[in-house]
Parts: sequence; structure tokens; C-alpha cells
Amino acid sequence: MTIQAHPRATPQNDRNAARNRLSAAREYQRTFARRARRSDLMVIALWASGATAAALFLASGGIGQFSTLSDAVTSVGIIAGLIGTDFILVMLVLAARIPLIDRTIGHDRAIAVHRSLGKPALYLLLGHGAVLLIGYGMASGINPIAEIGPMLALPDMPLAFIGLGLLIAVVVSSLVAVRRRFSYEGWHLIHLLSYVSVAFALPHQLSVGGVLAEGTAQRVYWIALYVIALGSIITFRFVEPLVSSLRHRMRVAAVTEIAPGVTTIQLAGNDLRSLGASGGQFFIWRFWTPRTWWHSHPISLSAMPTESTARITVRNLGEGSAQLTTLPVGTRVSIEGPYGLFSEAARTSPKLAIIAAGIGVTPVRALLEHSSFAPGEATILLRASTPDETYHWDEIRAIAEAKGAHCYSMVGHRPRGVDSWMTSADYERGVTLQSAFPDLADSDVFLCGPTAWLDLVEAELRASGIHPHQIHAERFDW
Repeated sequence: MTIQAHPRATPQNDRNAARNRLSAAREYQRTFARRARRSDLMVIALWASGATAAALFLASGGIGQFSTLSDAVTSVGIIAGLIGTDFILVMLVLAARIPLIDRTIGHDRAIAVHRSLGKPALYLLLGHGAVLLIGYGMASGINPIAEIGPMLALPDMPLAFIGLGLLIAVVVSSLVAVRRRFSYEGWHLIHLLSYVSVAFALPHQLSVGGVLAEGTAQRVYWIALYVIALGSIITFRFVEPLVSSLRHRMRVAAVTEIAPGVTTIQLAGNDLRSLGASGGQFFIWRFWTPRTWWHSHPISLSAMPTESTARITVRNLGEGSAQLTTLPVGTRVSIEGPYGLFSEAARTSPKLAIIAAGIGVTPVRALLEHSSFAPGEATILLRASTPDETYHWDEIRAIAEAKGAHCYSMVGHRPRGVDSWMTSADYERGVTLQSAFPDLADSDVFLCGPTAWLDLVEAELRASGIHPHQIHAERFDW
């Protein structure tokens, strides 16, 4: 076997390498700039849809409905309802996991915008009902509360009231303090009521008050928005996952405990590379056994799929995940995904800084396997409290060595009484992110781990002057 020697370092070779690095850096920046522009425009358009709903009402004769005080109050109530309903439908679009939205703004930002619309939508719809009662009461000269009875007698209004009640339950269950009291499965079940609330609200929009009369631009806009929202949910949350699951025919091939409370699930299937998954992305998994079929689990890949195999790694964090540790070999698996921008698609620089703790190493292991970089351009820091939590570290070190990346580790508990993400020994030695990552300012930083720990790392990064677009965090919460 002939071994080809590496080119000898010369000034010309150094200049060529420098030009290649500069060209790669510029390409990453151009790609990021294009995606950032599309992302910002999409988010602006989503928020601006509320203004569109109000403008269409005013342009379709609504501007003439301010002739008296009672009419003006009623019109304000109508506008509040239109904007609130628009926001609810936009929230459904964001929750539909549409591939275009996921590739453009990412799953995390889509869900962040989704959540930010929840409270305004609820307040607008509550205001819609209250202001309409006041406006109707002013017009008839009676107490607004007395208008509730006649309002409920209108066609389709009881359904609208029920829909509003369901929406209140959904929004309240999504508040952080309340959400933590539910399991993921319980919270998800409550969240499905949002679909019912939207379905209950539609009839009164079409039948009451003539706001969406036939032949108006408003009617076209609203029917299109309903079709997009509900059609996206049906297509990308039900039909597409069903078709993908039937096509790839995934089954559990092996279940192996690799550490106390941590299990790898090997999966077998057909044509799995065509899923188009990138390292760091996650799928929604459903395992079809009598005990687990009603649970859906958002879990990242812990290795890149081959043509016929895939792998995830699960930590026992509750009843739902504990049941996955005893899955029988041969269990059928259905999937949704892949999702997320914790991947090569988010890169803005040729250089990588990867920091992971605990079970957060699972997407990092796949990310490292899939990422492209020159030798010396990536540094990985692995963090664990005890030696039992060093999941997949040997695999990560092997990949790092093969690809020319630097890999360091920190094992030990945090210092008492100090908010630090490091071990007490490293904290006392004065270790910082900048000392661990000399090229930090010119790197994309990928973080994954427990939320409280990750928040500390992210705070130090921001204090170090790292731009937010360089920080890519994957939190294991919902």
C-alpha cells in the first residue's frame, strides 16, 4: 500500500490555506445573512397578519361603523376579536412544524413566537367579548351583563363561548408555573383543545354580524387563513408523519442500558438516509406498545442514520421515558421530523465550540459526526457531575480524534454557594470559557444540557461579548 505524503508546508501552501479559510468564512456569513433576513421577514409577516385582519375590516365598510359611540365601541370589539383570532390561527401555523418555517426560523424560534402570541390572543378575545357586551348594552340602553342572554341566543354563539373557555384552559396550562405541574403527555393532551376551540369559533364568524359576508375580501382572507392553519396541522402533524412512518417501517432493533438510568435504542428501517436528518436534529417518536402508544417523545438522534439503522439515547426522567427502557425488540415506531436548527444549517463560521453536559451529549455526538471543519477548527468540552454521567464520551473522543478536533472534559460537582457551570476545582483554578476556547470569538457555540446549567454557560458567553447569532442552544424542556 502506498501512503500519500501530506504537502510540505510552504509560504504558498500557507497562503492557499488562509485563502480557503477566508472563503469558507465568507460563505458561512453569506448563508447566515440570507437565512436571517428570511427569518426576520417571516416573523414580521406573522405579527403583521393581525394588522391585515383589522385593515380588511376597515376597508370592507368597517370604517363607516364609527358614527355613534355605541357603534364605535362595538367596532373596536370586533377588531379585537379579528386580531385575536388571527393570532390563534398563526399560532396553529407555527405549531404545525411546516418544513419551510422550521428551515427558516427554526423550531425553537417558531415555538417562542407561538408562545409570545398566546397571551395577546387571549386578552384580545376576552376583550372582544367584554367590549361587544358594552357596545350592545350602550345601543339598547340596558346593563351589558343583561346582554349575555340575548347574545347566547344568537346562532353559533354558544359554540364561540365554549371555544373561548377551551382557549383559556390551553393558555393557562402553558404558563411556566402551571406547565411544570403536568407531564409532557398531559400538557400535550390539554393543548390539543386549541384545535377544538378554533373549530368552535369559526361558525359564529361566518354567521353573526355580517363581518365575513359573501363576496368580501375579508371572507377570502379568513377562509384562506383557516385552510392554511388547519390544513398545515392535518398535513404536517398527521398525514406526512403517517406516510413517512409507513415508508421507512422503523422498528426497535435493540435496547441497551449504557449507564444507570440511560438507555440506547437501536432502530432498524428502510431508506433512512432519505429522511434528510442533520446531526443535532430531533424527531418526535411514538412506540406502538400497549403502554407507550399514546406517548410522543421529542428525542434527538445520538448518531447519524445509515441506510437501515438509526439510534437515540434516552435518560429515565419520568414515567414516560422509563417505559422506553423496556421496549420489546420488534416494536413498531412512527416518527415526525426531522426538526430543529441545532445543526450545520445554523453555522455562521468554520470554527466550532461545542459544550455539552449530561444527556445533552446525545445531539452533540451526532452534530460532531455530521459537521464539516478542518483539523484544529473545533473544540469540544464535555461536562458531567460524576463518572456515571459520561454517556457516549468514548465515541465523541474517537470522532474528535479522527476529525482533528480538540476534546476536553470536566467531571465533578459545582462549587457550593456559587452560580457556576464548572466543577469546583476548575472554578478555583480560574478557568473561563475564553481560556478553554481560544478562538471563541470567531466560533459558533453549540450548547446542550440541563436548562439551569445551560443558562449559566449562555450568560458567561454573552458577558464575554459573543454575539447572540453565534450561540445555538438546545434545551431539554418543553
